[in-house]
Amino acid sequence: MAGRAALLLLVLLWLAGLPLARPGAAGRHRYEPSWDSLDARPLPAWFDEAKFGIFIHWGVFSVPSFGSEWFWWYWQKEKREPYVKFMKANYPPGFSYEDFGPLFTAEFFDPNQWADTLKASGAKYVVLTSKHHEGFTLWGSKYSWNWNAVDVGPKRDLVAELATSVRNRTDLHFGLYHSLFEWFNPLFLEDAINVFKTKKFPTSKSLPELYEIVMKYQPEIIWSDGNGNAPDTYWNSTGFLAWLYNDSPVRDTVVTNDRWGVGSICTHGGFYTCSDRYNPGHLLPHKWENCMTIDRRSWGYRRDAQLDDYLTIEDLVKQLVETVSCGGNLLLNIGPTHDGHIAVIFEERLRQMGAWLKVNGEAIYGTKPWRAQNDTVTPEVWYTFSPKEGQVNAIFLNWPISGTLELGEPQAKLGETQVKLIGYKELLKWVALGEKGIIIALPQLTPKQLPCQWGWTLQLTDIN
Repeated sequence: MAGRAALLLLVLLWLAGLPLARPGAAGRHRYEPSWDSLDARPLPAWFDEAKFGIFIHWGVFSVPSFGSEWFWWYWQKEKREPYVKFMKANYPPGFSYEDFGPLFTAEFFDPNQWADTLKASGAKYVVLTSKHHEGFTLWGSKYSWNWNAVDVGPKRDLVAELATSVRNRTDLHFGLYHSLFEWFNPLFLEDAINVFKTKKFPTSKSLPELYEIVMKYQPEIIWSDGNGNAPDTYWNSTGFLAWLYNDSPVRDTVVTNDRWGVGSICTHGGFYTCSDRYNPGHLLPHKWENCMTIDRRSWGYRRDAQLDDYLTIEDLVKQLVETVSCGGNLLLNIGPTHDGHIAVIFEERLRQMGAWLKVNGEAIYGTKPWRAQNDTVTPEVWYTFSPKEGQVNAIFLNWPISGTLELGEPQAKLGETQVKLIGYKELLKWVALGEKGIIIALPQLTPKQLPCQWGWTLQLTDIN
């Protein structure tokens, strides 16, 4: 069986016009299609240094833009009452989900404008949903006939346009999300009935798509999702990843996540996501990512959102600081509209994040976790460490009314320790408390004189 599987993989690669394995390539470590081998691959350094990325959920679900990007499933499979009532009230009898396809128009989609907004956010990478569980591809896939953005709706290769603009106008790394399974694909449903002993869907649809997006767009992140309750052996995930790491055009820089089949999440792959909105609040031994949404209730855009469904900038800065202090990256999601517009509230949040990072970015980008993640005396104080400068960054989210900030973790050295507030020129005065920490006198500033509005950074050098 193993021989047949290897032969099938070679045939797939050949059919897709992909480079086959080069056994004679000298000096390169080659990864085996096993988790033991793949998990040993070092994560490319750029990912840990980046710290902050933007997730974009966009697809046919952006047309009804009601409730959730799981609209089709909730309406047709689970028959949830709000979705059934919404369709009954607003669309004619017999209207199918496929009928939303031509209405996904993207007439306001300006990839240059998107790229400029992404750059302004301070993010260092972006991940676009190339295909969600509905199966609609945002590129003209050979394997998604008449259910893709080139054949239906915008009649444009949305992936290519955004990739080009991001690469031409920003320094962000470009990544793609790809759903392994599709809710209502007949081939997948047939394999599921056969308890995944047949593999019609992955061999004819899912795997060819993955090879296609890598060869066509060379993404530096493959963000896999949606295992459909099937094991990684059904998806041939280890076979694909071995090719990705050994022979693909992005083999040296690509990073992957942990969603490659039942049992792989938080266990196998590149960085761990563990669950949506994962934020453990403590240091983990493996690189991880907190993927979360500005809209608390949905990843896709929804017209029924209320103002208090959106996280405030204070909420988002707190998420970023907590995540980075504990060794994670933050992947912050927005959902554009069906016509290709980034809603003003999403744009405002992204630009606010960028404004905060413009001041405090040196306490985020390229940092490492310190020996303590948060302070033991004062709540809402989180630490990072800047290895090149040898300094500890204490990011405090509440400006104390007293004008002094007590920190229990750093131990100062008399005559040596220096304390600086990022965005303020003069050194700050402090009093050492021995093993109990340090008290720092903050400058007396008016609100307009503050370096930023939603969290401030102290840089401490020469501390124990």
